[in-house]
Parts: sequence; structure tokens; C-alpha cells
Amino acid sequence: MASLDDLKKRISSVKSTQKITKAMKMVAAAKLRRAQESAERGRPYSQKMNNIILNLSRGISDKENAPKLLAGTGEDKVHLCVVITADRGLCGGFNSNIIRKAKSYFQKLSDSGKELKIITVGSKGHDQLKRAYKDNIIENISFKESKNANYFDADKVGKILIQKFEQKEFDVCTIFYNQFKNVITQIPQEQQIIPLKINEEEKSSDENYEFEPDEDEILGNLLPKNISTQIFKAMLENSASEQGSRMSAMDNATRNAGEMVDKLTIQYNRSRQAAITKELIEIISGAESL
Repeated sequence: MASLDDLKKRISSVKSTQKITKAMKMVAAAKLRRAQESAERGRPYSQKMNNIILNLSRGISDKENAPKLLAGTGEDKVHLCVVITADRGLCGGFNSNIIRKAKSYFQKLSDSGKELKIITVGSKGHDQLKRAYKDNIIENISFKESKNANYFDADKVGKILIQKFEQKEFDVCTIFYNQFKNVITQIPQEQQIIPLKINEEEKSSDENYEFEPDEDEILGNLLPKNISTQIFKAMLENSASEQGSRMSAMDNATRNAGEMVDKLTIQYNRSRQAAITKELIEIISGAESL
């Protein structure tokens, strides 16, 4: 049984932890609002760019000579997976959900006999994947020094992907991230960006555009930018999801700490009462023996 002194120290320690988790929750809540606004503003832009590329691709007369970023290499052997996670922990299941989604995709590739290459963006994803996929990870990118998700970091990743694609190091590239829905819910996503894969909603778009110069020339400039844009969108979604998940996790931790303090306080009071009762019995017994 713990002594009164030990219980006092434990209560003090839990209260200190509770103050930290409460402070972290408030910081996450403040960051969440800005991150959520950025993510919501980025969605229409990335979707509109995909729509424009879709309309441009419809106007290409020579499909065989279409840009490789749009048409692909014609092969489906080597898959590059870009797993985008956080550089910091204490955010609940945020990182684990992305890794679980990615691992499920890796297993499908393995079952199909495809070659797997992995680029991790964020140290937490690298830490989890290196245990089972150390030989498949070809690069680890971290933006710990960046305070917020920004286009310059996304463009760095995009240029690395384009360079590797031009060097014929892979045929298909898929990114993994969390889409922000609300504070409690973040949905793991997989999105193919090379060659560009248009989803069903965007395929049904009836928007028509007239372009100058021709479609091939515009696509040659627009497709590389679209890759960086889609990565930037994923980073914005991740940023909002991370703060939402951290806010929820720290709220639960604060509540649990409060419950633990209550239990320890009851235990301390009972132990103190038992110690006082024992002392009184010893005094009475000593008095009676006289």
C-alpha cells in the first residue's frame, strides 16, 4: 500500500500533467481554427484545377503523345507511395490512421506482385513504417522547422516526385493523408496523382473552356503545378486534422487526469483516516495498560 507521502506526490504529479494537457488543448484549439479555414479554402482550388486539366485532356487529339504525367508510362509495375504524417506526436490516432490506410494499400500491391517504393513526409510516419518497410523507404522528408503548412514545402515534394518520374523510377504515385471533417472525425485518404486520376464527381463536370495556346503546351506547364497543388491540399487537410485530433486527445487526457486526481484524493483521505485511527487505538491501548 502506498504511503501518504507517495500519494501526495502522485496527486501533485497528475495535477501538473493536467495543467499541461489543458494548455495543449487550448493551443490546439487556437491553431485548429486557422488550419480549418486554410483547408476549406484549398479544396475548391485543387478541385477546379483538376476540372481544367480534365477539359484540357479531352481536347488532346493525339492521345499517344499526351504528357506522361497525364497518360502515364504505360506500365503499372512500380508504385511510389507518399505517406504524409505529422512531425509531432500527442495527437491521438491521427498518424496511426494514415499508416493503417497506407499499410492496407501496401498489402494489396504486394498481393498483386507490384514493386513498392515509399517516401515519408513527416518523422512520425517514418518512425512507424521503418520497422516493417525499411527496405522500401527511399526517402524521408521532414518540415519540423516550418510552423504552418505552406506551398513552398509542398512544391519541394512535388519537384522530387517529378524528377523521380522523369528518371523512370516509378510508374504510379499515390499520396496518403487525413481529410479533415470535424474535431472528432478525420478520414484517411489515398489519392493517385501520377498519372492523374480524376474521380467520378470531376468526370461528370460539364464545364467547358476555350484555351490558348494549344492543350499540350498548357498541360506541360499545368500538370507539374497540379502535383504540388494536390500535395499542398493534402498538407492543409493534414494540418487541420492533426490539430483537431490533438485537441480531442488532450481534452480526453485532461478529463482522465481529473478523474485520477479524484480517485487518488479519496485514497489519500482513506489512508490518512486509517493512519489517524491506528494512532488513536495505540494511544488508548497504551493508556489502558497503565
